[in-house]
Amino acid sequence: MSTNNNISRRSFVKNISLASGGLILACNYSLFSNEMNTTNAVEFNPNLFVQLNTDGSLILIASRSEMGNGVRTSLTSVIADEMEADWNQVSVKQAVGDAKYGDQNTDGSRSILYLYETMRKMGAMTKAMLITAAAKTWQVPESECHAQNHFVIHTGGKKIGFGALAETAKTLEIPTNITYKNPKDFKYIGKSLKSIDVANYANGSAIFGIDKRLPNMKFAAIARCPVTFGTVQSFDKSAAMKIRGVLDVIEIPRIEKPFGPLGGIAVIATSTWAAFEGKKALAITWNYGKNETYDSEAYMVEITKNVHQPAKVEKEIGNVDQAFASANKIIESTFQLPHLAHAPMEVPNAVAWVQGDTCQVWAPTQDPQTAREEVTAYLATTSDKVTLNVTFLGGGFGRKSKPDYIVEAVILSKAIHAPVQVVWTREDDIKHGYYHTVSSQYMKASLDNQGRVTGWLHRFALPSIMSTFTPGIEFAQNWEIATASDIPYEIKNLKVEVGQAPAHVRIGWMRSVINIPHGFAVNVFADELAFAANKDPLEFRLDLIGSDRLEDTKDPIKYDTKRLKNVLKRAAKNANWHQPLPNGHAYGIAVQYSFYTYVASVVEVSMLNDKIKVHNIYTVIDCGTVINSDTVKAQLEGAAIFGMSLAFYGKITAKNGIIEQNSFSDYPLIRMNEIPKVHVDIVESTENPTGVGEPGVPVIAPAIVNAIFKLTGKRYYNLPLSDYNLV
Repeated sequence: MSTNNNISRRSFVKNISLASGGLILACNYSLFSNEMNTTNAVEFNPNLFVQLNTDGSLILIASRSEMGNGVRTSLTSVIADEMEADWNQVSVKQAVGDAKYGDQNTDGSRSILYLYETMRKMGAMTKAMLITAAAKTWQVPESECHAQNHFVIHTGGKKIGFGALAETAKTLEIPTNITYKNPKDFKYIGKSLKSIDVANYANGSAIFGIDKRLPNMKFAAIARCPVTFGTVQSFDKSAAMKIRGVLDVIEIPRIEKPFGPLGGIAVIATSTWAAFEGKKALAITWNYGKNETYDSEAYMVEITKNVHQPAKVEKEIGNVDQAFASANKIIESTFQLPHLAHAPMEVPNAVAWVQGDTCQVWAPTQDPQTAREEVTAYLATTSDKVTLNVTFLGGGFGRKSKPDYIVEAVILSKAIHAPVQVVWTREDDIKHGYYHTVSSQYMKASLDNQGRVTGWLHRFALPSIMSTFTPGIEFAQNWEIATASDIPYEIKNLKVEVGQAPAHVRIGWMRSVINIPHGFAVNVFADELAFAANKDPLEFRLDLIGSDRLEDTKDPIKYDTKRLKNVLKRAAKNANWHQPLPNGHAYGIAVQYSFYTYVASVVEVSMLNDKIKVHNIYTVIDCGTVINSDTVKAQLEGAAIFGMSLAFYGKITAKNGIIEQNSFSDYPLIRMNEIPKVHVDIVESTENPTGVGEPGVPVIAPAIVNAIFKLTGKRYYNLPLSDYNLV
């Protein structure tokens, strides 16, 4: 059924000053009515807009960053669908970093969640104006006209192309009443639409950050202190200056801000290779600072001690102590997960060209506005003098939303009065990142004589992401607690406590964020409880979730336990959960609600010569209305591989304050020969669209561990599995 929407004319702005003619329709930030936080709404501040040229070509602006997430295709296809545009006449232009585009931060699986309704409104608005323009041209009632495939068609059979209507459309008043398509008439939304960028990927014309070149551009590599927040005591550049291609060696400061550069010694050269070689030749004496004492092994002992004693109570329902006292059986477990690194294939890099108080930047960034703000602040200029150009990203996973590497390029360009490209090495990326938090989690539950959970205690300690913004914070904050306190289980007696955990490195969000440790602990512990209750792990979880209900959380969206149970049942059905497997094979299952999305996975593993092999992963996702099914499938396949890498290999450790890992040799990722068959099942839904990029990650590791237990009788509470020589 189509939907009528009343929209203020002030929500849209027309720009009719195109030299080439045509219609530009811009959408105000105030149209983000479905966004979680609209307190910064500004009238007449255009967001994504539509440019229809007189030749019929259609340019759509993408405000979010493309890093393999398909966002440029998904967002723009929504406009095109509601507009009845011909996809073959669409091209996409990437927006620069600018507040007029609203929130451009491409993380948290929020792009479709926040922008879907706005994209529909823009497409429907444009279509309405074109229909009005055609009716005026033909002198017929608008009710006799409809749009179809880049034309407006009259009931009498005549038709006129969108391009021919652009000049008339731009003279019209903005309509205040629009009609949405009936979803059954969608031709792009919910379908498998080929990426609009695929040809550029295939022919090599897509420009990633590391591809950018400018005339007279220099190249820079930076030596940073091996210990986070350490500083330069002294250095000798003489050996570096003897290397062919090295032009200069410059000390850059540490900027004490959340996204400020760590500082160090920069080598400026005529090529990346010369800069890297010059960096190796530097002789530097470092002042390691207070973090020199950081030992990740000793730290894990410390925070585990904190979770084995009463801590700060964050949520309490009923009386857990009483439930434990009257229990038929008590189960206790402790889970330990290490720091993790993002390790995208394309390392952090940026090009900057500072000229006086103006600056241009080209960078693979997930958050161009924050990057622009940081550059503006460093140069002590105004934002209108800083242009932040967003390139394609060769992976991001949250790392490239932190613009320290961009500010480094700006510092150096200003110093040498030339354009410069900063490129991190893989070793830089592993040793100097914003790490996913380390954690220790203590779980305790009571079972009655029927195997039902009567009490649940979850106590955890982890250095908070907020420690990066407010040094000194030593407890998990807000949403870092919510994924433990808002678990979708129907338990009458529940307590969540948070222990102390100071940060010693830069903590940052990574794909799936806090759902990684909490999803692991909760899903493995639920499996352990099922075994203790002598119940099937699937049936036990369904009983634990309980009745169909909308759970009220601090978020504006309530999660639906019926949808959660549905993905569990479908994943089990797709895997033939109750059917016997070949000898030496076993299934494990896990389910997680994250980013407003419901995901369950069943993983099939076997063991040969004491080594684990994953054969199949059956994942079901309910993310509401699907925009592009091919993108959803790709994201779930990627999430499975990402989750496997974390389960088998992900581990960052520190000794004497220095990160011990260097590259893929000691921080490995899953290889092609290890990748299983990934079966993705997408639930059809008319609910509002929700996150896709991250929700598939947290179920993988616990499902693997649960399968290993079923196969071997041994349960693993700590990751990665490579520590146990299982891979």
